[in-house]
Amino acid sequence: MIDHALTRHSPRTRPKTAKIFVLDTNVILHDAGCLQKFEENDLVVPMTVLEELDRFKKGNENVHFQARQFLRELDTLTGDVLCPQGASLGPDLGNIRVVIGGPPVDAIRDVLTQDLPDHRIINAALRVQRQEPDHPVILITKDTNLRMKAKAVGLNAQDYSHDKVESFDKLYTGKRRIDGIDSDLVNRFYAGNGTVPAGADFPIEAPVPNENFILRNGSKSVLATYDVNQACYHRVEKLNAYGIVPRNAEQIFGLQALMNDNVRLVTLAGKAGSGKTLLTLAAALEQRQQYRQILLARPIVALSNRDLGYLPGDVSAKLDPYMQPLFDNLTVIRHENPDAKAGEKIAEMLESKKLEISPLAYIRGRSLQRVFFIIDEAQNLTPHEIKTIITRAGEGTKIVFTGDIHQIDHPYLDALSNGFSYLINRMVGQPLYAHVTLEKGERSALAELASDLL
Repeated sequence: MIDHALTRHSPRTRPKTAKIFVLDTNVILHDAGCLQKFEENDLVVPMTVLEELDRFKKGNENVHFQARQFLRELDTLTGDVLCPQGASLGPDLGNIRVVIGGPPVDAIRDVLTQDLPDHRIINAALRVQRQEPDHPVILITKDTNLRMKAKAVGLNAQDYSHDKVESFDKLYTGKRRIDGIDSDLVNRFYAGNGTVPAGADFPIEAPVPNENFILRNGSKSVLATYDVNQACYHRVEKLNAYGIVPRNAEQIFGLQALMNDNVRLVTLAGKAGSGKTLLTLAAALEQRQQYRQILLARPIVALSNRDLGYLPGDVSAKLDPYMQPLFDNLTVIRHENPDAKAGEKIAEMLESKKLEISPLAYIRGRSLQRVFFIIDEAQNLTPHEIKTIITRAGEGTKIVFTGDIHQIDHPYLDALSNGFSYLINRMVGQPLYAHVTLEKGERSALAELASDLL
């Protein structure tokens, strides 16, 4: 059987060094703009992928948007003229074509016996490989199991790595510890207003805007943050936010960033019990007068829509279990606040929607003007979802992402490819942005022990 594609754009002549990438459905649902990310190499879309995308055309989730965007772009590229080479993707790019499947090739006929979409995609890629022996054929998929199956039958398979962080070890932590600081320099932070100008005499190499430092000299130490606008370092003091007091240097840094009006985007990363969400909620409540609304949201990825249907009650009742951790943090704040009326104020804010807790999917389409917007469990978001959220920020809005990049529930994301890591990596150096990685758990000694050993 001959594979064809519909095109109205003249295809480019394929360079001898060009590769042929076969796209899996999950790559398109992850990033509909992937068509522009493969340079001069050719792209192949199996018919099975289009069949799977058809199920995602309707809906308001990010995957539905990605499916519609990809299909519209593919339709724009293609026309009604049959051409085996496919359609040109644009200047300096390769071609794209849709291939029709056929009988299983010998390599998988007796191995992948079930008629599954994944197996049909592998079969389509193997058929292309046989038809194009002079060019490397690579299956691109975010499905680890599919990559293993493809490699087992002799097909090169790789993850989609365009928006992947290079290395976890190189991921920005937002803080540095520097020992052996001159005692006089430490003393300067405690004199006057706690500000020390940056200069040649300051032993810090290439400070990043809003980066935090633990400066030590024997028994003397000071916490400081770098202000790029004023070209100086400020001493960071322990703050109290709605009854919550930070317990370690990292939490002090995090709360300082949350309370800094000049910082409009904050990311807090850390393991369970490190205080990410608690500090953020406390800072939002402390600054409630500055914002029209405090909005808390988190993605729902653990259960599919079918699974949600089995839970009793209406939509609100079905989603309550996923929102419960946010309510738990509010309960902690109520108990920690010495003001007896703190709990009543929180209840009033919830009743009046001044403080609102909602699934992230329900936030789409809303206008975020003067909102303190908290997104919890951000490690389960894709880079495109992160961008969509931030670009909705209006005047006076502050956005805070919290998450643990080691606890990812999304089936096609990992510690390097999730949107949270991508955001941290891309935003380093921006004056409006601050990040802190919280490494010490403060929930309890037992929780810390379990996090470290289990």
